[in-house]
Amino acid sequence: MTHQSESGLPIEPVYGPEALTGWDPAVQLGEPGQYPFTRGVYPTMYTGRPWTMRQYAGFGTAVESNARYQQLIANGTMGLSVAFDLPTQMGHDSDAPLAHGEVGKVGVAIDSIEDMRVLFHGIPLDQVSTSMTINAPAALLLLLYQLVAEEQGIPAGRLTGTIQNDVLKEYIARGTYIFPPKPSLRLIADIFQYCRAEVPKWNTISISGYHMAEAGASPAQEIAFTLANGIEYVRTALAAGMDVDDFAPRLSFFFVSRTTILEEVAKFRAARRIWARVMREEFGARNPKSQMLRFHTQTAGVALTAQQPEVNLVRVAVQGLAAVLGGTQSLHTNSFDEAIALPTDKAARLALRTQQVLAYETDVTATVDPFAGSYVMERMTDEVEAAAVELMATVEELGGAVNAIERGYQKNEIERNAYRIAQEQDSGERVVVGVNRFTLDEEEPYEPLRVDPAIERQQADRLAKLRADRDNAAVTGALDALRAAARSTDNVLPPMKRALAARATVGEVCNALREVWGTYVPSEGV
Repeated sequence: MTHQSESGLPIEPVYGPEALTGWDPAVQLGEPGQYPFTRGVYPTMYTGRPWTMRQYAGFGTAVESNARYQQLIANGTMGLSVAFDLPTQMGHDSDAPLAHGEVGKVGVAIDSIEDMRVLFHGIPLDQVSTSMTINAPAALLLLLYQLVAEEQGIPAGRLTGTIQNDVLKEYIARGTYIFPPKPSLRLIADIFQYCRAEVPKWNTISISGYHMAEAGASPAQEIAFTLANGIEYVRTALAAGMDVDDFAPRLSFFFVSRTTILEEVAKFRAARRIWARVMREEFGARNPKSQMLRFHTQTAGVALTAQQPEVNLVRVAVQGLAAVLGGTQSLHTNSFDEAIALPTDKAARLALRTQQVLAYETDVTATVDPFAGSYVMERMTDEVEAAAVELMATVEELGGAVNAIERGYQKNEIERNAYRIAQEQDSGERVVVGVNRFTLDEEEPYEPLRVDPAIERQQADRLAKLRADRDNAAVTGALDALRAAARSTDNVLPPMKRALAARATVGEVCNALREVWGTYVPSEGV
């Protein structure tokens, strides 16, 4: 019996040498750390040191989130990953009418430099790597981080981390956009140029397939649409006058890891190979670091179930293993209780311990690319690559990622696949343990962590005090300078930094840019 993969590709019961007929290991495999990087971006991968263990965290106020970060660091986390609440992600202050009911709910509320100071209080920013999941206002949060580091006496050149800064996938799958595509891409190019000069070790973008996968994209769709977005960002930077080898080494990616281990490993290997080829052959990148697809992975939040939540511990362990076998550079493992509410301290610690078991108790870190040469793995890698390349070709035929987004192509394809998955789950063809098979008559009680609704009032009070205490004339002048830069071709980050240093709020800075650039209104597609 032939099974189907998540991408709808056949999985045969048995594979033999015939599966690799015409397959050339020198061309398709290569050596670890060498083009086309199928086997990993570094020669030694985890044999020298494990991946960076990140835990995505942030909720309520900066005080509460800082306490969680301190606990994670004490438990052995190697890198922080900041979750922001929806108002911050959308560029609204906590006291804005549109923020009502959402302050601190899905991440930490950051309204100004004062909140950022509290968020990283007692954390030496030259000793941790920080990833910030923020897109449309990514420039603001990076600059606030830089300002706090400078207050600690740490020069920007020593800061390491990542801003997601991938607004194109917001138009496709997630929705936390602010500005239309053209000024959004201009802002991203400004970030590339600014960081090359000011924050050279910072990863300026994390081109994300994760959220498309969570919306229902198959593995082939996930890497195809992610890499197509990456191509659009490269073209934007080149059009702004940058040389490909000046910015491409700081590009990074972000993918999901599902429970389907074999296809996930194949997906990661195929993605590296496609990107290396595109960067070398299409864009003429000469620096090997420009050809490397370095990526962060998060286990699949959409796969977590509120029913029998402890089963999620098993899912997360399997998904984490797939990411490691696929060669990820950093990993976040979800907490088992996230389908119910914010993770408790114990659940977050167990999620981290899952990574530590993989790194220190298994032997998967003893050798590079353990599946290399496997009949099934190399065949699946080739098939996922071919399916992704075909989808990328369609995006190109539509005029590139932005034109395809405006026509609704990626969104429609993802929704079609999501519908297929939902039908398979409803029919029982796709088994979800504890949901459509192996269920319980009565679930055990579980006490989740809740966000105090009083946080919204507390943040509003902090904002009122901030606006009363600051030099408002200086803020007005700085915001006027930002508007002028936005109307011209000047880089907007230097005046944006001055405004934030003067204690302008996130909402005020974003509103200044809204006045010049407008806001994005999605079309219905085709």
